[in-house]
Amino acid sequence: MKKQIYDAKNGMSYTLHGDYYLPDLVLNEEEPTYGKYGMLRKQFLKEHKSARYQYLLLTGKLNEHLNQTDQEAREQVEMLMKQMAEKQDVTEELKAQDQMKCVRLMNNIKASAEEIVLKNMIYM
Repeated sequence: MKKQIYDAKNGMSYTLHGDYYLPDLVLNEEEPTYGKYGMLRKQFLKEHKSARYQYLLLTGKLNEHLNQTDQEAREQVEMLMKQMAEKQDVTEELKAQDQMKCVRLMNNIKASAEEIVLKNMIYM
């Protein structure tokens, strides 16, 4: 039996240890750069999509996936907040006239935008 083999189907190499071929896995020690949405996505994958999580982890694509998801989610939240603020007439004039009302509206807008993004991007 060969000491090492390569499986072209999954792109992994294996080394013979006793009677078994074990995958040659290398832990990537990259510092994660993702934020809130990346962490939420990681937790969701771990708990509800464990096969996908394991695949991303073993292929070394987990951090890339989490960084991309985090970036896209932040951009989506910003865009939704801007659109919602325009529809609800939250302007600098309102901010000058009634600051507390403006803060309340913006907090509600942010919560709504985050809820939409979480449902459509993170928890799917």
